[in-house]
Amino acid sequence: MTQEQLKSKTALITGGASGIGAAIAKLFVQQGAAVAILDVNGEQAEATAASLSADGRAIAVAADVTDADSMKSAIDEAAERLGGLDIVVSAAGILDETPLAQMSVETFERTIDIDLKGVFLTARFALPHLQHRGGGRIINISSQLGIKGGTGLSHYVAAKAGVIGMSKAMALELAPENILVNTIAPGPIHTPLVDGLSDEWKSAKQAELPIGRFGTPEEVAPTALLLASSPGGDLYTGQTLGPNSGDVMP
Repeated sequence: MTQEQLKSKTALITGGASGIGAAIAKLFVQQGAAVAILDVNGEQAEATAASLSADGRAIAVAADVTDADSMKSAIDEAAERLGGLDIVVSAAGILDETPLAQMSVETFERTIDIDLKGVFLTARFALPHLQHRGGGRIINISSQLGIKGGTGLSHYVAAKAGVIGMSKAMALELAPENILVNTIAPGPIHTPLVDGLSDEWKSAKQAELPIGRFGTPEEVAPTALLLASSPGGDLYTGQTLGPNSGDVMP
């Protein structure tokens, strides 16, 4: 792999303290970027940042992605500390398995707030910083379930389908400003979120996969690198890329 594909670039990654977000943060730092890890768990964000860089190229900021004031403050802080923003990755999310007949309104709303509203708030408050740079990249993490659906996950599917649609609208609106917006829709990945689903759900899902196994965060991160880099990501906007073990074949 060509080294330093993101040399001199800066990136903000929500949900960057663990899972897919942490894997993306690690790869971006390896490829020369300075990275701000934004997470609701400030201590974990600090620990992840410290593990990625001893020279201050990885920093941590704490914020709740559902809180507009908190997000604006944290994103502005990150941009100031990094010297601007070139790349924004929304990877924060929650996932739980709840049949529709047992799902509370509160459960539905919480998932929409974190998995969809959080993506909106991240883009909304990062946008002025990308505009100040004269362009940039927004990469939103969705799910293949936002394309095909999934049992016991109507709230999660609704949020992730919303991310895909919203990203397309953002892509159309922001392309004239040289801001490219794309979505990554991973299949089942071994993260704390997916590992928390029932064994029955995971066994049934694995049996559906042509590749026959779940992925790892490290297998998703290179897709984010492609979309963030130049010339690799220069022709992508409004696209949904699917490292999904063959679960969805558009």
